[in-house]
Amino acid sequence: MHTLSNSHFKQSFWRPAVLLTLGFWLSASLLLDWVIMPSLYISGMMTQASFSTVGYAIFWNFNRVELLSAAVVLTGVLTLSKTQANWRRNGIVLSIILLAIALLDTYFLTPQMSAIAIHLNVFDAETTIPTSMNLLHGSYWVLELVKLIAGGALLNCCWKQEA
Repeated sequence: MHTLSNSHFKQSFWRPAVLLTLGFWLSASLLLDWVIMPSLYISGMMTQASFSTVGYAIFWNFNRVELLSAAVVLTGVLTLSKTQANWRRNGIVLSIILLAIALLDTYFLTPQMSAIAIHLNVFDAETTIPTSMNLLHGSYWVLELVKLIAGGALLNCCWKQEA
């Protein structure tokens, strides 16, 4: 009797799931970081009284999508590592790094940046950006760079396993 849990079915399902999820996640990150946020900044979002609320709402939603994507990628990589003998361990490490970045963005950076931004008075010309906000923005960009490198490496690793 044939069952659906044979290794061929698992291989054919999880590899495309990981590839599609990584492609969606990385392209959505690039779209948010290089198109949406600069557009909002150029259009004057920073001069609006509710810019911190809007930024938090955008990142709150996106961070949940990132967490879901990281969970799918980690699950897929763990499944592939159990069903294939030639799957590399660095794929597991890369997917754990991606999950850690999503967790840091969701539960540390976004709430901290929003809390600092609420106290900024956009109508006061004397208001300067606190150094802690600059440090958090720098941390965000470093994590984004690591996420893109790790995600690209994992995408490459999974793509090469496809062939």
